[in-house]
Amino acid sequence: MTVLLARHDVLLLDLDGVVYVGPDPVPHAVAALTGAHARGLRTAFVTNNAARPAAQVAEHLRSFGLEVSAADVVTSAQAAAREVLRLLGPGARVLAVGGPGVGVALEDEGLVPVGSAADAPAAVVMGFGPEVGWGRLAEAAYAVGAGALLVATNLDTSIPTPRGIAPGNGTLVSAVVAATGHDPDVVAGKPWPPLLLASIERTGATHPLVVGDRLDTDIEAGHRAGIDTLLVLTGVCGVDELLDADPARRPTYVAADLRALSLEADLLVPGAAGAAPDGLQPLRVACARAWTGTTVLQQERAELTAAVAAALRA
Repeated sequence: MTVLLARHDVLLLDLDGVVYVGPDPVPHAVAALTGAHARGLRTAFVTNNAARPAAQVAEHLRSFGLEVSAADVVTSAQAAAREVLRLLGPGARVLAVGGPGVGVALEDEGLVPVGSAADAPAAVVMGFGPEVGWGRLAEAAYAVGAGALLVATNLDTSIPTPRGIAPGNGTLVSAVVAATGHDPDVVAGKPWPPLLLASIERTGATHPLVVGDRLDTDIEAGHRAGIDTLLVLTGVCGVDELLDADPARRPTYVAADLRALSLEADLLVPGAAGAAPDGLQPLRVACARAWTGTTVLQQERAELTAAVAAALRA
């Protein structure tokens, strides 16, 4: 049998809820990634969160002791900027809505970020930024109403924070969509292809593994690209969502956290006959049952949730 990290050449890792939550690392994530690096496994940090420039994200990761450069971080803002460049060419004016990462990504691609619909932007790029308020959303709506392309870095409706689950970029985009009646012309982040394709191109991966905490972005993105996926339960996804997952959002592997990288891969597959030493065999068995149409009752779901909590504390 083969440990999971030995089956792949590059980890395409989500960040929020997988490697860190807010300013702090997820327990065991740093040790697991350090061990993976020591065994020659490469990593790319592939994030739908467009708020910060890649260099700032890399600095954050280095503060945990990880060896990371800006080139190892691929953001949805970068993927969105590439799409705008492809559609409009260099020098196009783009209304940047979101954190600093949006404007930096646009400038890096030779585009011109502007701050108002009065600047006649040809596109609006909307990415997450905790400071985005009504005024910025109104400018986006004015620009879209005047004919600008609407480009969303991602449509995540929520984001994990140290205080709990908070609204994500998808809620900001939905406000502009509701005001204008215009759906996004392009979505760059997971599960749409641009971000994952940019990550594979940058790393030259031939056998990548997508690692994430969300079924609707990370896991579905892997399905769309035909790439194996590992779901970790340190972020958004919980037991109920996993058991009720549609076929396009069912992970290849299920684990509590990134310590799973050093476990036997076959034992992490839902329905596997053997038991991995993380205590989540009942959950993997329940997933296999639920995904073939068997009802998992509420009492069992509660027990499985408690088992996940225990595995995360271990």
